[in-house]
Amino acid sequence: MNLIASTSTFGFFTLISRILGYVRDILIAIFLGTSLFADAFFVAFRLPNTFRRLFAEGTFNAAFIPSYAGELAKNKKQADSFAKNVFNLLFIILLFFVLLAEIFMPKLIFLIAPGFYKDPEKLKLAIDLSRITFPFLFFICLASFFGAILNSYNKFAAAAAAPIILNVVLIGALFFSKSFDAPEVLTLSYAVSVSGLLQLLILFFFVKKNFRPILDFKIKIDNKVKLFFKKLLPSIFSSGVTQINILVGTIIASFQAGAVSYLYYADRVYQMNLAVAGIAVGTVMLPQLSKYVKNNNANEISNLQNRALELCLFLSVPAAVALILASKEIITSLFGYGSFNNESVNNTALALTFFAFGVPAFSILKIFSNYFFARNDTKTPFYLSVVSVILNILISISFFNKIGFIIIPMATSISSWINVLLHFYFIKKRDLYKFDQKFIYKFPRMLLSVVVMGIVLYLLLGFFSDKFEYNESWKFIYLFIIVIISLISYFLISNFSGAFKFKDIRLR
Repeated sequence: MNLIASTSTFGFFTLISRILGYVRDILIAIFLGTSLFADAFFVAFRLPNTFRRLFAEGTFNAAFIPSYAGELAKNKKQADSFAKNVFNLLFIILLFFVLLAEIFMPKLIFLIAPGFYKDPEKLKLAIDLSRITFPFLFFICLASFFGAILNSYNKFAAAAAAPIILNVVLIGALFFSKSFDAPEVLTLSYAVSVSGLLQLLILFFFVKKNFRPILDFKIKIDNKVKLFFKKLLPSIFSSGVTQINILVGTIIASFQAGAVSYLYYADRVYQMNLAVAGIAVGTVMLPQLSKYVKNNNANEISNLQNRALELCLFLSVPAAVALILASKEIITSLFGYGSFNNESVNNTALALTFFAFGVPAFSILKIFSNYFFARNDTKTPFYLSVVSVILNILISISFFNKIGFIIIPMATSISSWINVLLHFYFIKKRDLYKFDQKFIYKFPRMLLSVVVMGIVLYLLLGFFSDKFEYNESWKFIYLFIIVIISLISYFLISNFSGAFKFKDIRLR
């Protein structure tokens, strides 16, 4: 397997999806701003979308791929039998869960946005919209199952491209509502569920060459299936700890007007980097790492783990520096139009700054957790993630009344870094990983490249400072120019210093 090639494939489609997600969010910001309607829609969208991220961005893979790959190594017929049993049981559980959620949606909204109960109009709207969006969960989790099958065969493109459908459909829904004078939030909510169904159908088309699911309620729950579901819940919590922390933040932020929207828009920006530095690298490495662990190939395990961490840091550290230095310029360029006023820009930029400090941690966790998942250990990351979430909740609640919503991104970043340190402690304690000479050689050179890029970026922001006033029309163009120049400087210095060369990271 070529790590760069596979990560590039997965990362390319994921980036396309995230870019279209920006276009979608820019349009939502223009139409809805940070209004009551925006807050209600984001809560309705946050719940099923959090599950999408939990299932689609590595969590389901973490539990399923090591088990499925192990069966596949023995016998394809056995592997297909195992996958069919998992699919049918998953279908029943998801259907039951969605129906239950639809019935008890007011209680569910109270759990994720208790602050809405102070505003009956916002509460009713959030409940109605959530009932429309929630079927998305059923479709997207089954789609993620198909994606995990494809990833097991080292086929990453279709699963990575599927989320593009969500953004295309939502963008189309916004223009539809504008053209036909339909309520934007209602149109968007229906579009969420429709996009989930489309993703499921498209991934089914691609997966049927390797696996054909047959819906059968006579499920054989053997030890293999029991082991999978025993691993699934811990992996959902541990692999998706960043998303769980964000969901916790949404719950707390619901007590402050506009705060849910500020956090949502800031989250959208830093997720761009996480998509490649953490999710893409982590998703691509897991199937191969599982095979190396199964074959007890120590040299390949060490090489893959070091190159994956190296690539993760190479992408996430400069991104964090850029987001910290240019948070206001980024937010005003992407969202500072229409109903998204100057106050919204300043508050969202502040949230982005503190989220940015945690960007490397969010990405590293995706890599470190795979060191355990590939060895069929989902319990250790689970326990460590529980500590992280509890810490996040304690920090957020303790300081929310004093400093407001901004404590939420602070707490998320702090708890994530502590989670990284805990993961690293247990990785070293169990001798699962050692830094090799290549990593030791490259890491300080990478930091030097980041410092140079940061200086270039800081000087460019100062030179073009007047171009980022709120009312400026061409600020996005100037942001694009600054980003391109900074990226070029980073890659040139990295290449010159020997921090990173593509030929060194190839794994065949």
